[in-house]
Amino acid sequence: MTFRFADPWLLGLVPVVLLATWLLYRRRRDDDARLMLPAAGTTMRMAVSPWQRIEPFMPWLLGFALVLLVLAMARPQAGSRIETISTFGVDIVVALDVSSSMSAEDFRPRNRLEVAKRTVERFIDGRHNDRVGLIIFAGLAVTRCPLTQDHAMLKQFLDEVDFAPTDQDGTALGMGLAAAVNRLRDSDARSKVVVLVTDGRNNQGQIGPRAAAEAARAMGIKVYPVGVGTDGEAPVPVGRGRYVMQKVELDEPLLREIAELTGGEYFRATDAEALAGVFATIDEMEATEIESRVRVLYSELFHLALLPALLLLGLHRLLLATRLRRIP
Repeated sequence: MTFRFADPWLLGLVPVVLLATWLLYRRRRDDDARLMLPAAGTTMRMAVSPWQRIEPFMPWLLGFALVLLVLAMARPQAGSRIETISTFGVDIVVALDVSSSMSAEDFRPRNRLEVAKRTVERFIDGRHNDRVGLIIFAGLAVTRCPLTQDHAMLKQFLDEVDFAPTDQDGTALGMGLAAAVNRLRDSDARSKVVVLVTDGRNNQGQIGPRAAAEAARAMGIKVYPVGVGTDGEAPVPVGRGRYVMQKVELDEPLLREIAELTGGEYFRATDAEALAGVFATIDEMEATEIESRVRVLYSELFHLALLPALLLLGLHRLLLATRLRRIP
């Protein structure tokens, strides 16, 4: 809520009114003889009327009423701010690996996929003004959610993501990246980004990762590959309470090449905290530029000063015409 006077120059009359009121008060105080009475001693012993005590304040009553009139003429206004946000946002597509290797539990107590999903969810929460989409890939790439600002819906789709069926297992890295690039093809955002989260190497699909990266570069899309998983071997569940140690086959040279080719950056996350830090870094690197325009809608408040002023002037006039009437 904001406050202003539409004609503030009229407030310059307030000191003039106050000065005139003070001069009138002094004049009435210093030269207040009305009627000479021969028996002054007798009148001195008479009780003082309450109206007589009120009478010296009459100039101030008039002055206060005139000050309120000046305030009303200056047109006090109260306004409500309406903020219009124009966002030059970032369009982001997260391409998430859902192959069976993402079930490795080196991010205990949860597996890689669960940790990645929760991390991506927190990342989405921080992109209030951006459109975000979700691609999942294993042996095939599927769009789970197109670019949207409905982040609640997007997080619901993300929560429902599970591992690929056995007949669709594998790591079609190129297909996943190509699907994400395709989702950004018609974007007019100032910045277009793919966050590629994977723990393996390309072994499926008709489109190679380098071809998909070349397409991303041609469209001005930056790719941030994120390699997840510990070095060496990781425990993978194969039954109830049973695990086998599986060798990590992350193709880091290829992921670095994709990042360099598209102007992005490669990150490695070997635990849950590191993965959260990676997404926090990407969040800072791809900041959203927001332009705000503020409008203020004002409503008139002059009546709040005018009505009391008229009442006080009426009271002043009534008193001078009745109880406080002066003899000419």
